Amino acid sequence: MTKIIFPNFNWHHKNKQVRIIGIDPGLARVGYGIIEIENEKKILLDCGVIETGKEKKEEDRLYEIFKDLNELINRFNPNIAAVEKFFFYRSSTTISVVQARGVILMVLASRKIKVSEYSPAQIKLTIAGSGKASKKEVLDAVMNHLELKKPPKPDDSSDALAIALTKLNEEGFN
Repeated sequence: MTKIIFPNFNWHHKNKQVRIIGIDPGLARVGYGIIEIENEKKILLDCGVIETGKEKKEEDRLYEIFKDLNELINRFNPNIAAVEKFFFYRSSTTISVVQARGVILMVLASRKIKVSEYSPAQIKLTIAGSGKASKKEVLDAVMNHLELKKPPKPDDSSDALAIALTKLNEEGFN
């Protein structure tokens, strides 16, 4: 199956630096991946997770996400952001994840960073060519797009990179 390409060259300027942060929301772990476009090449700058301790109160965990995400933005200064959309599942963690996602969107809005949101199926379709692609297929596609020899760890960070790559693909950086 072939990858779908959305030609839109809004950020496709030779003299403009493009730096994106992809975010996979959660309360216990927020995955992030930061990619820069330099001379038409995608360069992985950083990826990882913001982890919050289960022993902490929920409001303290949300504040930790707020502080750590602001710190990442200060360090890398992304131009654009891509965040995974959340679909409601009947789970005890649904409200917590939605609250964490709200904090993430608030931080990005407060920093005037344009945000695009993508469903899991959109990400899989764009990155791996099928809306029902497996985690391994998505990981392999991320490694291929970024020319990585080792898979990014943990999984939340590779998911965040897939989210960022989805936005870059939409903008015309294939």
